[in-house]
Amino acid sequence: MTDVHETIHAVTSHFDTIFTWDYSRTRPALVKLYEKAKTSQWNASTDLDWSIDVDPEKVGSELGGGGPQRFQALREAEGSPVKHFGEKEWRQVSVELQNSLLSQFLHGEQGALLCTARIVETVPWIDAKYYAATQVMDEARHVEVFARYLDEKLGHQHRINDNLKAILDDILNDTRWDIVYLGMQIMVEGLALAAFGLMHQITTEPLLKKLLRYVMSDEARHVAFGVLSLQELYANLSDAEIRERQEFAFDVARRLQRRFAHAEMWERMGVDPAEVYRAMERVNPPAQQMFQQLLFSKIVPNCKKLGLLDASGGWLRERFTEIGVIQFENWVDTGEEYDQLDEVAKDREPARA
Repeated sequence: MTDVHETIHAVTSHFDTIFTWDYSRTRPALVKLYEKAKTSQWNASTDLDWSIDVDPEKVGSELGGGGPQRFQALREAEGSPVKHFGEKEWRQVSVELQNSLLSQFLHGEQGALLCTARIVETVPWIDAKYYAATQVMDEARHVEVFARYLDEKLGHQHRINDNLKAILDDILNDTRWDIVYLGMQIMVEGLALAAFGLMHQITTEPLLKKLLRYVMSDEARHVAFGVLSLQELYANLSDAEIRERQEFAFDVARRLQRRFAHAEMWERMGVDPAEVYRAMERVNPPAQQMFQQLLFSKIVPNCKKLGLLDASGGWLRERFTEIGVIQFENWVDTGEEYDQLDEVAKDREPARA
């Protein structure tokens, strides 16, 4: 039996719960998003075919295959802790990597569930409260589907990554509602949306492919919610307040990158994650660089839309330039593209015809 202390994690925080007696619908963009959310709900039990047989090794060879490509340099790198691995061990890396990726999405979705429940309590606008309430339902559904896929189809879950856990703790520890928005809606969900898109392009497993399509439909609205809400607030903050949020965003982004070192996976393989991390830092293979950069493809344009790139002397622009991701700044921001990513509506169109 699992000890309750291994499954329960408390975060202490003190924040104001805000009522608003102004029920006027004054933010048309949020009204539109709320209406979209109401018509784009889906049922994980009936809209996904859970009878599909899933071969974990096949899934691992496709999606986990990105792992051996990213970690390929470890086969020959000086001081690599996995130079002794043969084909059997690398096949296991593929399977465990896939489980690790989906496990972190599972844990991140629970973080989003708690953060969005917090937003319902703390945001001062009725339109934002309405939309955030729909996202609470979305996030519960995401936790449900990732947990079910891992347990029923892949066989096991990985513990939460330490970097992700620390990020979620920091977001929930903060008393300012906009930091919860920025940390979760823009950074964590923005990176997840990019990662889901990469996985969806690669996998041919039909259950996972549809699951990802539907989760991405929701996530695009969630990120748009952050963009549309924070634009109004950040336009009126001082340079010092903006700089604080720039530094917070960049710190979260760097820690999110380190989450994809998959420490929990290497531990399960009996390998010291610190040695893997040091070896990867020394070699810095192109496949890893590309993967790390693509994770920012949603974050950078959304930060630009919020005015965070060039405010406060362009501090965040300089940081994103230094780590080689500024090229994404002119990609479409999620506040504009969420309607195009509504895969649930696309599937329902034939039924309406």
